Amino acid sequence: MEPLELLLKYPGPFLCWILPFIGALLTPLFAKINEKLRDYMAVAFSFSAVISTTSMIPLLLSGGSHDLKIAKWIVFPSGGALEVGVLVDPLSIIVANVVAFISFLIVIYSLGYMEGDPCLTRYWFFFQFFIGSMLLLVLSDNLIQVLIGWEGVGTCSYGLIGFYYRDSKERWLGGPPPTPMFPPSHCGMKAFVVTGIGDVFLLAAIFIIYHYAGTFNFLELIHHSEGWLQAMAAVPGLLSLTAILFLGGPIGKSAQFPLHEWLPEAMAGPTPVSALIHAATMVKAGVYLVARVSPIFYIGRWSLHITEAQTFFIVIAFIGAFTAFLAASQAIVSLELKKILAYSTVSQIGYMMLGLGVSGLSEGGFVLGLTSGIFHLVSHALFKAALFLCAGSVIHAVESIYVFDMGGLKRWMPLTHAFMLLATLSLSGIPPFSGFWSKDAVFLSCLAAGTPLAIAFLALGAVSAAMTFFYSLRMISLTFYGHPSHHIEEMEHHGHHVHEVKPIMWVPCAILVAVMVVIGVLAAVGLFIPSLSPEVFIEEQLHHMIEHTFEHMHLPVAHVEVGTKLTAVGLSVAMLLLGGLPGWFFYLARRVDPREVVESSPLLRGLHTFLWNRWYINPLYYKVFVDGLLNLKEAVFKYFEKGVMDKISDAVSGLTVWLGRGIFGTLEVEVIDKGLNVGVPRVAEGVYHRVKRIQTGVLSYNILYIILALLVLISFFMLGGM
Repeated sequence: MEPLELLLKYPGPFLCWILPFIGALLTPLFAKINEKLRDYMAVAFSFSAVISTTSMIPLLLSGGSHDLKIAKWIVFPSGGALEVGVLVDPLSIIVANVVAFISFLIVIYSLGYMEGDPCLTRYWFFFQFFIGSMLLLVLSDNLIQVLIGWEGVGTCSYGLIGFYYRDSKERWLGGPPPTPMFPPSHCGMKAFVVTGIGDVFLLAAIFIIYHYAGTFNFLELIHHSEGWLQAMAAVPGLLSLTAILFLGGPIGKSAQFPLHEWLPEAMAGPTPVSALIHAATMVKAGVYLVARVSPIFYIGRWSLHITEAQTFFIVIAFIGAFTAFLAASQAIVSLELKKILAYSTVSQIGYMMLGLGVSGLSEGGFVLGLTSGIFHLVSHALFKAALFLCAGSVIHAVESIYVFDMGGLKRWMPLTHAFMLLATLSLSGIPPFSGFWSKDAVFLSCLAAGTPLAIAFLALGAVSAAMTFFYSLRMISLTFYGHPSHHIEEMEHHGHHVHEVKPIMWVPCAILVAVMVVIGVLAAVGLFIPSLSPEVFIEEQLHHMIEHTFEHMHLPVAHVEVGTKLTAVGLSVAMLLLGGLPGWFFYLARRVDPREVVESSPLLRGLHTFLWNRWYINPLYYKVFVDGLLNLKEAVFKYFEKGVMDKISDAVSGLTVWLGRGIFGTLEVEVIDKGLNVGVPRVAEGVYHRVKRIQTGVLSYNILYIILALLVLISFFMLGGM
């Protein structure tokens, strides 16, 4: 099919990422014409992405995978070619629609939140370029195009996180003092460097895979997996190494342990940026990429029986479970509203990774695990985007990032309170909200896997769920309930009244919460009418996609008993009680001041310090990779450069000077000057004086000289010829 014909038949998969790029490039031009035009065109181009992704839904319902290649890009010496194309299947369609829809709502919210900002042109440029890069990443049919989108979102996130790059003090993040605070430019650079580390690992893995597979195309990698996977497996340890290197990219982008420390500092950007990065887009890129390549490693483990292929699933399941626990524990003690949500994001992505990881621990659990990871991705994108936008409204109203400067806001911000409460209940996993069903799906996939590892990972995830409900109650209580803080009283006293935000800011929150509630209600109704269940819908679409991709290979699906489902539900309820009761006791009922409890116990005080310092992981990273490198630089300069290299330089320069003087005195003066410059002219002069004596000026003598010369030449040529 010709490129133009292909574009006309399938415009959506191409236009959804091309149009935001065009919008980004035209933003400076629109700003020159009119600032209102610039803002409205940003809305228009982001809405065009929504229309384009929505147009792909009929392809979702038709099932199967469509690899739409539009042009050859690079022809390799081996004969293969890299083509520009998109992969349209249920996985990419679902994620692309989530990205476009939520990004559009955040753009609407930004009109109110960023109103009057003098750098809004730069904001819209990065924002639209971010959307285009993310959609390109999701829809690309090969690893090289994925990398282009991957680095695009990384570069834009650097620009958006460090948006307030002038680093005015009111924009600093961290604290309260004496806890260190960091400027936005530092936070943006931290995100760029840490995620870049994972990107290097990913790039190495991609080159290894290409060396054996000879292609970057996802479908070709799956279809030819038998050959190249077995070739890699012939080298002991190589497949495990490649799997771990490949996961480096998703671990960095999705802020999973040990590359998770950049995400809390990413809160330095404007709140809409936090919602964009932490809800629908950048942090979901890693989850998407793991889901995209997981069929390859599933084939390797369960079809080709290569044990090393399971390393991919074990590593990401462990990292997901541990990260969920790690980040949830840090959210318990955090005092910055957006940072609580940032830790929550890290934790919830851990659940997604856990679901994807356990999908490969048993032969029949692949579809269940993949479904749970993607279902939780969709659910989390909705409630976390709503939470961040509501948090931005609160911070916008009280002019502080700390929860101890809030309190009692329910009376002034009833709509924001209602939306944030509903989204918090979904985050906590309270039925019937979407978060309950998606988190329960992850628990169920662990139980369905049934291996000791899966059960151990489930235990970590369950404890994390209890902590999630605890810190959620703490967050909502400190923000909206109780008495207003001294900070709010001071604001009121000086005439700065707290009030509800404008409709352009609360309407996007309302839409997100409404969709979240609808999904939760449909999931509850789906217990009786499975065809209405979002989880069942995603499972069926992914199942059809995988079977179509595997080229008629039978994909076993584990039958989940009713008892197993009840066990998962019972576990969720038990964890809600475990986290909810102390949360209610300390923060909602306020029976006891939690600070007094902590201060009264050396053990709790030490635990609080440990969690407040982020398990000392962040300080350790700064000590080793920042301070350590700076100290190493100083040591290298002092002892090596000054102590060794400078002395070598002095010695070499001294030797050079000595040699130069020797050469000048011996060679240049004695040989060149006296031998050539003086000697040669004197010899020439002597020859001249002697030769001129034989020159008499008499013609007969001159003729005689000519004859003698001719005789000599003739003799020479005659002898030479002989």
